Amino acid sequence: MSVTIDTVKRVAKLARIAVDDEDARRMTGELNTILGFVEQLNEVDVSGVEPMTSVMPMEMKKRQDVVTDGGKAGDVMANAPAAEENFFLVPKVVE
Repeated sequence: MSVTIDTVKRVAKLARIAVDDEDARRMTGELNTILGFVEQLNEVDVSGVEPMTSVMPMEMKKRQDVVTDGGKAGDVMANAPAAEENFFLVPKVVE
């Protein structure tokens, strides 16, 4: 794929970037160089390579899937200005 000066100007207009002719010519060369590198990446044979999220093999840390009450009610309620039976007490706001 090759980028033309018209393409650069059109993209600059869509992005609302002011680009003069000299900058457009320079950007055309830079974009064509970048796209050439991307085309080189397409030539790499990656068949048999599994997709990965990191270059280092990692396993996700997992916790046991057990149902608990959390055991934190006392800690949470310690911060409440007013509480009763592990519920926050708030002033009535609707008559």
